[in-house]
Amino acid sequence: MNKSISLPQLENQNGQHVGTSDWIDVNQTMIDEFAEVTHDKQYIHIDPIRAAKTPFGGTIAHGFLTLSLSSKMSKCLPKIENSIMTVNYGLEKLRFIAPVPSGSKIRGHFKQLKLETKSANQRLIHYELTIEIENHPKPALIAELITMIALA
Repeated sequence: MNKSISLPQLENQNGQHVGTSDWIDVNQTMIDEFAEVTHDKQYIHIDPIRAAKTPFGGTIAHGFLTLSLSSKMSKCLPKIENSIMTVNYGLEKLRFIAPVPSGSKIRGHFKQLKLETKSANQRLIHYELTIEIENHPKPALIAELITMIALA
């Protein structure tokens, strides 16, 4: 279970690593289902035979599939006391650094960059998210995520 953190504690953790998610298996079934839902059926994602002939050596996850798993990864972050809702607010920066081969495991590392007051009962938290690929030297992606929290 995630620990709780108070707003004053949250304000003091800018620049700090604040969470690492569990590993997530990215298998071909997940990739195929994402391709179906998003209508992105490029062969590098769904055709193992053709994809094997590319520099990737096999199928790879969609970059946006990798990014979408950040919601699951964010479950590792502390719960903010007195928050009634947390929602994705947006992205400032996003770079896809390395492809995620089918059959890989990935996990997210969160660093809090800054906390902003949006209104009396709303805060914006900027996180640097680095998604690591198990046993790979480069991360899958690096992004600046913004989360909005609504306070009671």
